[in-house]
Amino acid sequence: MVKQRAQRGWEWLIERAIQVAGAVAIIFVLMIFVFLLRDALPVFKATTARELLAGKDWLPTAEPPRFGFLPLVLGSLYVTIGALALAMPLGLACAAFISEVAPRWMKEVLKPGVEVLATVPSVVFGFLGLLLVGPWLADVLNLPVGLFAALGSLMLAFMAMPTIVSVSEDAIRSVPAALRENSLALGATQWQTIWRVVLPAARSGIIAGVLLGVGRAIGETMTVLMVTGNAAVIPEGLKGLLRPVRTLTATIAGEMGETVVGSPHYHALFAMGLILFLIAFLTNTIADAAIRRSGRLGR
Repeated sequence: MVKQRAQRGWEWLIERAIQVAGAVAIIFVLMIFVFLLRDALPVFKATTARELLAGKDWLPTAEPPRFGFLPLVLGSLYVTIGALALAMPLGLACAAFISEVAPRWMKEVLKPGVEVLATVPSVVFGFLGLLLVGPWLADVLNLPVGLFAALGSLMLAFMAMPTIVSVSEDAIRSVPAALRENSLALGATQWQTIWRVVLPAARSGIIAGVLLGVGRAIGETMTVLMVTGNAAVIPEGLKGLLRPVRTLTATIAGEMGETVVGSPHYHALFAMGLILFLIAFLTNTIADAAIRRSGRLGR
């Protein structure tokens, strides 16, 4: 009896601790939002929301200063979409191979090996792109400079792949074995079973993995700061992938230490941070909803 009471007491303490941890996490997120909002709103004393979001010039030191976010937002989109276009098919193919095709001993090597990429610091990817990959691609593609948007996409693709592979592989592995067996019993090949049965059944988890990978890519700072060229210009078409661009995260990292506290430039950088916070929050919310749906489908 005493032992059961002690066990129930420990369970009650653990449940309360989990509840407190969850509440603290929510409070921290709200505090970050309030902090960003407080320092972002004063920028509207110097500019309007339309000029801020649709302005084509980022010239914070000009007279008068111009705080156009459009080239920075488009630069972030170019780099992120390029990274997604590379990481999604490669990550999905890798996840399907690990889960459905590779023998057991190979799975035990490949899965941890891919996840090791997530532990590599972003500055290492930046150095690789800056010193090795960028100059090589500039020679191959006959480009004037070795710092451009596609290079940032390539580096970010390798950084986003571990997340996509890990979450997608878990979702594919959770598909009931009966679906595979029924498909094979009807005469489908292993490839047809993977493509027509397994992947559609794991769709929600795969979408979650892709969205989490996008969140990793769009919030990355050091890599894009080092390899994209940091030119605040509006990219034009597919040629923009081979031209220098500047992203929101790189702008904050590069200019926050040099701006005057309380100046319109200072508040404009906080407005960028607020935009990135909302994008990351929305992306992770959608990914969490997809993971929950995948879990319900798996049951």
